[in-house]
Amino acid sequence: MADHRERPGLFRNLRPLVLASASPRRRELLASLGISFEVRPAEVEEEVPAGLSPAETVLYLARGKALAVVRRCPGKAVLAADTVVVREGRIFGKPGSPEEARAMLRALSGSTHQVFTGVALCLEGKTETLVSETRVRFRPLSSGEIEAYLATGEPYDKAGAYGIQGLAAAFVTEVHGSVTGVVGLPLAETVALLLRLKIIAPASSG
Repeated sequence: MADHRERPGLFRNLRPLVLASASPRRRELLASLGISFEVRPAEVEEEVPAGLSPAETVLYLARGKALAVVRRCPGKAVLAADTVVVREGRIFGKPGSPEEARAMLRALSGSTHQVFTGVALCLEGKTETLVSETRVRFRPLSSGEIEAYLATGEPYDKAGAYGIQGLAAAFVTEVHGSVTGVVGLPLAETVALLLRLKIIAPASSG
């Protein structure tokens, strides 16, 4: 399979763009479309006020990241995102230990959960936001599969302790909604926002 960098990009930049995220998955998703950007991860405490819904939680965190970075990037558009996994009202972020990752995977096994990704874009003193919601179903996982997955190291920097674009694709039986939203950045919705605000344009346009 040819590397996407060897073919023409789908979009081109009209304005400088900054990605306020350290996530390699978000970088790869944007870069795959030919969009140019610089990476400036936000250094903020991911503490959330009590009582927020999952959708409100990811929007609060994405907005906070974008606002923290835009102060250092005058004249540039700043894009940030945050993702959580939700199972029966319980929010799963990134696991802090093998035990926490194991518990998350056991909870997701054989059931349907939701993935919420919030996106915030700061430009010229204004902030635009959006949120995607995707329903994902896992087949039942054996304890051996869970232990083998933990041993790969893949779960530890991902919300819900799994990466749908990686080895955990072997666990997923159904997806309803944005697949890229589960990865960490809903591309269709994000690109529509970038086009509307004239930050990018189709590569073939004049």
